[in-house]
Amino acid sequence: MMSNEMTIPFHRPLIGAEEITSVTECLRSGWLTTGQRAVAFEKKFAEYIGARYAIAVNSCTAAMHLALAALGITRGDEVITTPYTFVATCEAIQYLGAKPVFVDIDPQTLNMNPDLLPQALSERTRAIVPVHLAGHPVDMPAIMTFARTHNLKVMDDAAHALEAEINDDEMKNGHSASGTGKIGKIGDATSFSFYATKNLTTGEGGMVTCADADLAAHIRRLSLHGLSRDAWKRYTSTGTWYYEVLEQGYKYNLTDIAAALGLAQLTKVQAMWQRRAEIVAHYNAAFADMPELEIPTVKPGIQHAWHLYILRLQLYRLTIDRNEFVDEMYRRGINCSVHFIPLHLMPHYHKTYGLHPGDFPIAERQYARVLSLPLYPALTDDEVKRIITTVQQVISTHARQRKVSYAIRETAPI
Repeated sequence: MMSNEMTIPFHRPLIGAEEITSVTECLRSGWLTTGQRAVAFEKKFAEYIGARYAIAVNSCTAAMHLALAALGITRGDEVITTPYTFVATCEAIQYLGAKPVFVDIDPQTLNMNPDLLPQALSERTRAIVPVHLAGHPVDMPAIMTFARTHNLKVMDDAAHALEAEINDDEMKNGHSASGTGKIGKIGDATSFSFYATKNLTTGEGGMVTCADADLAAHIRRLSLHGLSRDAWKRYTSTGTWYYEVLEQGYKYNLTDIAAALGLAQLTKVQAMWQRRAEIVAHYNAAFADMPELEIPTVKPGIQHAWHLYILRLQLYRLTIDRNEFVDEMYRRGINCSVHFIPLHLMPHYHKTYGLHPGDFPIAERQYARVLSLPLYPALTDDEVKRIITTVQQVISTHARQRKVSYAIRETAPI
């Protein structure tokens, strides 16, 4: 039976008067598609990341596609990535006729294990696409070292990692060649998502950051049909009707309506991250000493973006499996999710590349016991308490071979 209490959704965006005003002003301006607001959003985003260039597009999938295309990935190439990600990561590789080659994950962070890169390397390998899962940065120093040793490009998928950092005092000229710094200024290119559930949302949208001027110009050109520079201005008083198609491109530009929303959200990024971090602290305090649960790993020297709070079940201590646990949470009024079903288990990847269950056992074992709790700044204090209580109640009901009763442990006012 569904709980009589109001269901807590898995996500609810934090939209306030600033966003509504910004979008309304755009609508009243008479200019809705790519324009000055998109340009301003790119500039502000680049400043936030500390990147030299930022190119706004209509999704993170588009961002990855364009970045890989501009980096020269083409048909017959191989690109090393992780099976533990959303399908968009691999779709971007496949769009170019390249082959995704998977390596298994670190069982602590759930990110790509760089120690396994050598076994995936071939004479056709051209790039690596690491994914900063849930907002915990990948071991970029190790990946960048391997990539430079083997003349490979790195395009990191930062869909979850807007506020993530790998800390190091030895930064030079605002760009790190050693693999440290803010995510978005380490790899050859980095792709971000502004999907509805992300830490910053434009409804749909994405961004590519990079440090190379020619690469940025190429990505920008590809994002709007391969048209000559600033072709979007052709309907403005400062533009011209004349343009040239310089190469085959795509329709991936971001609208000013979406950029207006993004500009308002960008002013709140730090405050929204801080609220998510507060919620994580309360989750961790409540769950850390429960033997049936494993809280997320945070390795030293990193700042976690906290896009997701992935809780892992110690299934041998429970009388139910992960799917039943999620169902039980839902029946009690808490919507959870699962991140992610490993891609090699999907029918498409089995048929296309001959992949099978058992090929990446660490990813499979972790997938079987993970669930993501609601984590967003619009959660109220009472909702956070209720989520914690519900997890504890489900554990109390289904703990194996012992009677347990958990109560909320208040370490600080929520």
